[in-house]
Amino acid sequence: MLPRLPAVTRCLSLAALLVAGSATALQLPLPPPGEDVVGQVRTLTAKYEDTFADIGTANDLGYLEMIAANPGVDPWLPGAGTEIVLPTRYILPPGPREGVVINLAEYRLYYYPKGEDVVYTFPLGIGREGWGSPIANTKIIAKTPNPTWTPPASIRAEHAADGDILPAVVPAGPDNPLGPFKFTLGVPGYLIHGSNKKFGIGMRTSHGCFRMLNNNVLELSTLVPVGTPVRIINEPYKFGVSGGKVYLEAHTPLDDSGNPSVVDKHTAVINALLKREDLANNVRMNWDMVRDVVAAEDGLPVEIAVPGAANTTVASELPPELQ
Repeated sequence: MLPRLPAVTRCLSLAALLVAGSATALQLPLPPPGEDVVGQVRTLTAKYEDTFADIGTANDLGYLEMIAANPGVDPWLPGAGTEIVLPTRYILPPGPREGVVINLAEYRLYYYPKGEDVVYTFPLGIGREGWGSPIANTKIIAKTPNPTWTPPASIRAEHAADGDILPAVVPAGPDNPLGPFKFTLGVPGYLIHGSNKKFGIGMRTSHGCFRMLNNNVLELSTLVPVGTPVRIINEPYKFGVSGGKVYLEAHTPLDDSGNPSVVDKHTAVINALLKREDLANNVRMNWDMVRDVVAAEDGLPVEIAVPGAANTTVASELPPELQ
């Protein structure tokens, strides 16, 4: 049986993480050519007053990814002395490593600055039920500090039905839902922006736009120029190579509207593997581990394959129930 967690895990105190998390986003060196895994899983020992929301905010992690990585732990009262896993190791999303890449299934944004061997990654809030975020290839067409908000008629009607009458224009300031900065996307009606609420980052809470922590969106505003390409994908299963080993990272699948999907998960993960032609015909899979990873959906990269004969194929290895 291959190890369930990465071999390298750093244990830090929450105080140290709070200091580190408040200084900068997750900026990670890109791996060598042919490799796909960045970062390391970390752990901390919780104090009595800690919550997943606070720990996530301090470490650029979303609420749902904290829950997924810590099954069975109370997110509002983990309890003093409880070991908390920080899922800060990632398989980079498939496709070109350029510009901004948003993976809906991860509730996460990646930014590859041109000419630099680093990647920045940030948690996102995405569209909730009935207000799905788009899957698209687009770009940043405008950057606006201290934006005003003109709520669309549909959102004003929704609030009015709950007895909350929105003004025609919400001025910039602490009560503005767009926070201190917005990026306008080429897809009409969609933005990347801050928020006037700390809770909801890394969850399905928006009307389709992409919400960021305010310190994160301000940092991103200094990094990303107008014209930067933005690729929005929905990939719950990511395969990657690191140190000659093959890893799988699994998240809860979402459908094209951003709702939890009812797809056949094993078929979906096999289809994701078949897209990686460099892996599909050159590895010997540990199918028991693949099942465990798909069932856990904890967002942690796990080793699922060992070096195999060059003529070994996924199709020839499939257990009967997956054929």
